This record gives sequence, C-alpha cells and structure tokens, in this order.
Amino acid sequence: INLFSKFIHSDEQLATDFYSLWIGLMVVNAIIFLVGVVLNSLALYVFCFRTKTKTTSVIYTINLIVTDLLVGFSLPVRIIMFYSAGGCKNCPLVHIFGYFVNMYCSILFLTCICVDRYLAIVQVEASRKWRNPTCAKGICIFIWIFASVVTFSILIMAIKFAECCLSKILVLMVCEYFFPLIIIIFFTTRIMCALSKPSLMHQSRERRMRAVQLLITVLIIFMICFTPFHVLQVAISINPDIPHNISLLVYHVTVTLSSLNSCMDPIVYCFVTNNFQSTMKNIFRKTEPQQTNADILGTNKNSKGS
Repeated sequence: INLFSKFIHSDEQLATDFYSLWIGLMVVNAIIFLVGVVLNSLALYVFCFRTKTKTTSVIYTINLIVTDLLVGFSLPVRIIMFYSAGGCKNCPLVHIFGYFVNMYCSILFLTCICVDRYLAIVQVEASRKWRNPTCAKGICIFIWIFASVVTFSILIMAIKFAECCLSKILVLMVCEYFFPLIIIIFFTTRIMCALSKPSLMHQSRERRMRAVQLLITVLIIFMICFTPFHVLQVAISINPDIPHNISLLVYHVTVTLSSLNSCMDPIVYCFVTNNFQSTMKNIFRKTEPQQTNADILGTNKNSKGS
C-alpha cells in the first residue's frame, strides 16, 4: 500500500480506534481555523494598508501571513476528512498538497525573516544591495514555486510508487525542515553574539531586545509546531516496526500541532513593525489606527534605502 492509500484510510481508522481523540482533533482544528483566520486577516490589513514603507521584512511577513491564511483555509477540508472518517475520497489529495505547500512556505518565510534581521542589524553596509524590495519579492516568488514543485513531486511519488521510494520522499520532506532550522539556529547565535559587542551597543536597548525576542519566538514556533511532525517521520523511517496504531495517533497529533503556527505567527508580527500592537488595539477600539513605521528592528537611518 502506498503512502496516499494510507492517508485516505487514516481518518477512518482514527475514528474507529481513538474516537475521543478524533472528536477532540475536530474541535481543535476548528478553533485553530477561527483564531488563525481572524488574527491573520487583521494582520494582513495592517501590513498591506497601514504600513507606509514595504521593506524587505514587511514583504516577507506579508507572504508569511498569506501562507498562514491558506493553512487556515485548508483546515475545513481536514475537518471534513475527520467528520467523514475516510468517506471523502478526494479530500486527502486536496489537503495534503495545499496544507504541506503552505507549511513549508511558512518555514522558509520565517527563515527569511531571521536572516533579514541578521543582515539589517549586523551586516548593514554589506547587505545594502541585497536588502531591497525587488530582491525580497524575487525570493518570495522562488519560495512559492520551490515549495509547490517539491510538494507536488512528493505527492506524485507517493501515489505512483511503492514503499521503496518512501525513503527518498522522506529526504525531501526533512530537508525542507532541518536545513532552515540549522540556518535559523546559526543566525540566531550570530546575532545574539553580535548584539553583545560594544560596536552595536549604540543601538537602543529596545531595538536589541526586539531582535532577540523575534529570533527566540521563531525558534519556539519551530520547536512546538514543526519539530514533532518531522521527528516522527525520521522515527518511522529508522524504525518501521513502530505499531501502526501508535504512528497513526502521533501522526494526527503532530499534524495538528503544525497547524498551530498559524495562530502563533502573529506573535512574530509584533516584532516586525514598530506600532503593530498599538494599531491592532486601535482597530479593536474602533478608532482610526495609526500608520505603522516599517521595519522596527530594521535598519538605521543610513540603511533606509536598502
């Protein structure tokens, strides 16, 4: 049986073997859908219409918001899959493609935001020619195409080929997670070391704290949302004798955890622009929100053009 067939029948078996969890996951996915769509819709409004300057960080963040919204909009399909308990035969194909494309786009855009913070704070002059809106838009287009092609390739291989090809599929999936994680850890370490040096102490304490908070937040999101799912893939490939019921249970829980990033990413948005929090408060108070200053952590006056 190939991976696609397993995916089709996984919800039916979940409803049979773990009925309480089956109900609970439907409820959790519904909550994630509602909270994620509301928060990210408001964030998209703020960054698109209340942010004056579209810097590189803002461009990456807008794309991250779009991926979170698409993850949210894919959750009703997942809820239908839970509710139908395997009765919706076309749902898995739609869900696995849309959901995983957007999950890996989220990972890559979070990585871009971290690298951009490092360049903006530590390598201001050296990165001037790279940190511009045109370059950022090109990177975003590449990420969308790359994630779509890789995920589509994985899906086609899973449908057409037998179990012997699953190791190759696993390599592709893991590379889209572990490489970005290594990059984020590397640049987080570099930027935290750099911020402690006297040469950067002239920057405001608030700015330095926001940089650290952003990087730590991204690492926490990775650890909570994305790590369990990818660790499961590695564990199954190393030990294929894991009982199917256990792997099924952990699979559904970890996929649901990966959906949670659409609710956690708004924390990252708070560190991308100066007045994001105050603008959101003003929206909820139904007063005229202030326009935000782009790129809070970002560049000094001498790097505004980048």
